[in-house]
Amino acid sequence: MVTVETRLPDGAVVLDPLQQVGTSTLLEHGFDAVEAIEGPDGIEIDVVETIVAVHPGGAILKVFVRAPSLEIAEHAVGSVAADVLERSELLADWVVESSEVKLHIDLTRESLEAADGPDAPPSDLQARRAQHAARSADAVRTAGDGSGARGEGGAAAGSGDGEGAGDGDEGGRGSGDGRTADHRAHIRGLAPRLSSFTPASFHGEEEPDERAHDAEGHDERAHDAEGHDEREHDEEAPGRGAEAVELAAGALVYASDVLIDELYDDVQTLADEATTVADCGSELWHLDALPPRYAGTYDELFARRFLVTAIALTTRFTDGSFQRLGCLAEELVLKLLVEQAHATLDLYGLLDHDTAEALDRFADGVYEDRDFEWLYDDSTEDADEDPAYEGPGVTPSTLGGWFTPFGDDRYVHPYAVDETAESDPGSTPSGHGAAGGGS
Repeated sequence: MVTVETRLPDGAVVLDPLQQVGTSTLLEHGFDAVEAIEGPDGIEIDVVETIVAVHPGGAILKVFVRAPSLEIAEHAVGSVAADVLERSELLADWVVESSEVKLHIDLTRESLEAADGPDAPPSDLQARRAQHAARSADAVRTAGDGSGARGEGGAAAGSGDGEGAGDGDEGGRGSGDGRTADHRAHIRGLAPRLSSFTPASFHGEEEPDERAHDAEGHDERAHDAEGHDEREHDEEAPGRGAEAVELAAGALVYASDVLIDELYDDVQTLADEATTVADCGSELWHLDALPPRYAGTYDELFARRFLVTAIALTTRFTDGSFQRLGCLAEELVLKLLVEQAHATLDLYGLLDHDTAEALDRFADGVYEDRDFEWLYDDSTEDADEDPAYEGPGVTPSTLGGWFTPFGDDRYVHPYAVDETAESDPGSTPSGHGAAGGGS
């Protein structure tokens, strides 16, 4: 699966909802006409499927191909994307920013643990640590330099076996600390891309310096129970103050990429099986983490609308245009996004009290309330029929409304928005169907 990111030319006016729909049609028709791509030395690369998601500033394409290598796939799909844009008069000035195969940490680890042969890493965690510790210093440095080489949203093949960095003997700790430092720097470097938010968004009502002192001005975190100065160990601590904020912000950017890629996979899984989440026989990344009582209504159409909602929300997070959450589905997307950010930091050994607190304060600031959490409460299963549960931000799911804007001033992507809300914003939402609008 090759991810292609395209954008409007510099200085162009962002796309309105109607233009986004038209652009999506042009891109889909352009790629539908491509059955195969000729690679180097006459190698034929089969194009299996293309999924297009357009946002105000450009488009993201997921192109599924059969190719002999990642590099060939990336180059071939990037070239075809540029050609499709050039052939369309209306999109000829658009820019292809990247064409990249992105590997995910969980998939990489699963692949490594299932590998055969004498060079496969051991599945046992302690044995794997011992194997790392036994490597020469040069080999350790090479492994550390290679981790994360695929950039944001992905990991090199070696990063999947870095669990538990810091355990084991001295050699093992040296290997783990090098990788952790690399990941810390990479994730902190992503923080500026979360351009709709400032550091204050992660501080809540208190500034970070205020959290470090008690009412009398003493430094509460300066000493441990035995009176030792804990600040001596700051180099080993995942985050303090501004660093914790940068790690939290960068993790949200990183998690956005992972979340969208994995939601694409969930859409494809439901499409292949022509089923709902409740009856799906395959593993899903995220859709089975939505309120389980409605799993029978999460079909392919719902999954596509939820995916587009995730793209629209994370785009507004990173292009500086976010103001408020638009609908119930966006609240659920944010819940998954924050959970993914926690998991990312935890995986790299960067999750501590400060970074977790920064993420929680960010979420508290973006959510207007937590009313959506009642959807996960099994004790309220009959609430869908109870008008008492209706209110701003929470609409009983059997009436639709997960993709209905909370108000006239809220944004929901035109592909996802409930049909009745699109035609009459003041009407009672009924949507495309039940919980998620699946028909």
